Amino acid sequence: MTLHTRRTFLATLGVAAIGIASRDALADGILLAPHRKLKKVGLQLYTVRDLMKADLPGTLRKVAQIGYKEVEFAGYYGRTPAQIRALLKQNGLTSPSSHIGLDILEKDSVRAFADAKAIGHQWVTVPYIPEERRKTVDDWNKIIDLLNQLGPQAKAAGLRLAYHNHDFEIRPVDGVRPLDMMLSKTDPALVDFEMDLYWVVFGGGDPLDFFNRYPKRFALVHVKDSAGPPDNKMVDVGKGTIDFPKIFAQSDKAGIKHYFVEHDQPADPIATIRNSYKYLAAVRF
Repeated sequence: MTLHTRRTFLATLGVAAIGIASRDALADGILLAPHRKLKKVGLQLYTVRDLMKADLPGTLRKVAQIGYKEVEFAGYYGRTPAQIRALLKQNGLTSPSSHIGLDILEKDSVRAFADAKAIGHQWVTVPYIPEERRKTVDDWNKIIDLLNQLGPQAKAAGLRLAYHNHDFEIRPVDGVRPLDMMLSKTDPALVDFEMDLYWVVFGGGDPLDFFNRYPKRFALVHVKDSAGPPDNKMVDVGKGTIDFPKIFAQSDKAGIKHYFVEHDQPADPIATIRNSYKYLAAVRF
């Protein structure tokens, strides 16, 4: 074997050894660095509700300029479905979901679903249950029955029904957590869930626990952050204690398709949504 041939042989052997080692490392679940990122970052427009009320077109324009591609509505401020759809198109935005109150759905679900479809939503999401309607297990069973009735109506309109949690669904009622009741008693073919990550943690729950026990049920998530104990104050996404990369790494198991930034009481809404977008656009998991 000539010196040149020997060097070539050793170099080839070295590359092969590296390849085998890398393959084995991958087989053992060892990754050198996170490699996935969010394809789109969305915003729950409740975060900028005062700005929306004063100037809806201008606010949507600012949201799009920051880099958001999706928005979730929480009211239309007197605009028609056609006007909302046109504003979304003008700003290169889509709106997969809208929060629509249970009272509105109970009053006229046919019109609510028709309007949602006309705007271009895919999900109609129930955002909240008034306190007087959720005091007992029997109360929660009535809510579950209602969701199971609305789910087929949404499907008939070409939509999906979803439910958004706060912390009270995580806190036991007569020894049972309402969110567990809802997940186990609603039809997965008809009812999805939008997990508010902040409120699950605030209520003492673990998002990953729910993902493991109820896979593919969480099509949507609200991404909001917590400063942690003692007051668990809401902060801009990425400025707090919630481990978003760890949560996002389980997105396939959870079934997550859309991620919406939210902050209930931002001191400076535009600064908050800009900071949160910057973090989520850069995060890897």
